[in-house]
Amino acid sequence: MSPTDTTTTANNNTSPLRIAILLNSFRSPFIAEIRDSYVRSIGAVAPDAALAFFHPADKADDFPDPGAFDLIVVGGSNADPRKKHQWILRVHQFILDVVARHPRKKLCGICWGHQTISMLFGAELVDMETPELGVTEAKLTPAGRGFFPRQGGDGVVLLQQHHRRAVGTPPRGFSELLVGNQSFLSHNNTILTFQGHPEKDARCARLRIRDATRWFGVEGDDNAALAYIEQAMERPHDGAEVWGRVLEWARERPLSHEVRL
Repeated sequence: MSPTDTTTTANNNTSPLRIAILLNSFRSPFIAEIRDSYVRSIGAVAPDAALAFFHPADKADDFPDPGAFDLIVVGGSNADPRKKHQWILRVHQFILDVVARHPRKKLCGICWGHQTISMLFGAELVDMETPELGVTEAKLTPAGRGFFPRQGGDGVVLLQQHHRRAVGTPPRGFSELLVGNQSFLSHNNTILTFQGHPEKDARCARLRIRDATRWFGVEGDDNAALAYIEQAMERPHDGAEVWGRVLEWARERPLSHEVRL
């Protein structure tokens, strides 16, 4: 069953959303700036939302109580989700526990979170021949046009990208919202994922511009090449619109059937 087979009913609850955000970057020097980008981007569309941040990569067992939040965001990371590091396995187990013990809880995966959730539901991850940095466009699928009606006019979504791995095959029990396995929605309307970064603005994206030297072989003093990538990071994007829809979705009721691992 696809998400369009059954009409969801939005909750009438208009109290501020309680959002838990897992910051999964391991020993990142930019963790405070990443946190601030969430505050700016979500605050722009929901200034009353209550955000709480957790750091499972650097603090063992630093996870939210699912019952205390309306939405749990599994954010990006600088690690390969296929690795068996203990903190990665703990995040995997946390996600599995939320799905099993809190089946109506809303989960949103971003970048690493998108890949991790997809992998846990049977998807294959692949290393990209050409990584992505900066704002790129992704085409909406028919299901995506239904989920993002305000984006449906030109049929694309623009988001900041920063990744060298991708989802190669779709996960079980999900519908594809963006072409190329870049966004999924579970059939029971409880899990939503994005390869792109709706939380990132140009200020945050520019912090990692030097990844171009590792990923593309750009020389550190090649100012013209770095300026080209920086321009891509400064392009207009749909982060605010995507967050607006995500927060609407967070208030929607799940469908009756379960999503199975």
